[in-house]
Amino acid sequence: MAIKEETRRRKEFYKWVTEEVKAEFINGEVVVHSPVKKRHWDANTLLSRLLSAYIDLNELGSIGFEKVMISLTRNDYEPDIVFFSSEKVATFNEDQVLFPEPDFIAEILSPKTAKYDRTVKRDDYAMHGIPEYWIIDPVKKRLEQYLLPKESTKYFPPKIHQSGEIVESKVIKGFKINMDAIFDKKINIKALKSIMK
Repeated sequence: MAIKEETRRRKEFYKWVTEEVKAEFINGEVVVHSPVKKRHWDANTLLSRLLSAYIDLNELGSIGFEKVMISLTRNDYEPDIVFFSSEKVATFNEDQVLFPEPDFIAEILSPKTAKYDRTVKRDDYAMHGIPEYWIIDPVKKRLEQYLLPKESTKYFPPKIHQSGEIVESKVIKGFKINMDAIFDKKINIKALKSIMK
């Protein structure tokens, strides 16, 4: 009975949610997100710019920001940044609004979303085989990199990256940046120029 009611609420959520509203369906509940703070917006913009340039230049697939809704078994999320390989992108159609599990996700912490990003989302992403997950803290300027072992449904304990360190994606082959490029525009431009060479 509970599953039936959750399915009904999920269908209602699909009718209700619009491009103007950032909301997710998590364990039967609609979670509406408040507008982001500037530090969140900046980190998202800077990392997205680097990822987008690198992925496009190397023809690896597609990157999405903010409003790409991924639909998993019970939950629907709009992660801050998602990456889909070329193979997955080839299966999408132009009118599609719900997408399968991506190959890479980055979430940027905010006070309201941190409890989901570090618990239910992390566990759900691992359960659905998403091989790499980054949690970015724009206040502490650090990054938690979660990697999924083969044939596992739980991530390894995260590798913590601090200011000044190099972080390298395991899924987006060859993508390697100075951590500070996520938080500092000048360092970001330098990293972007390096990608564009």
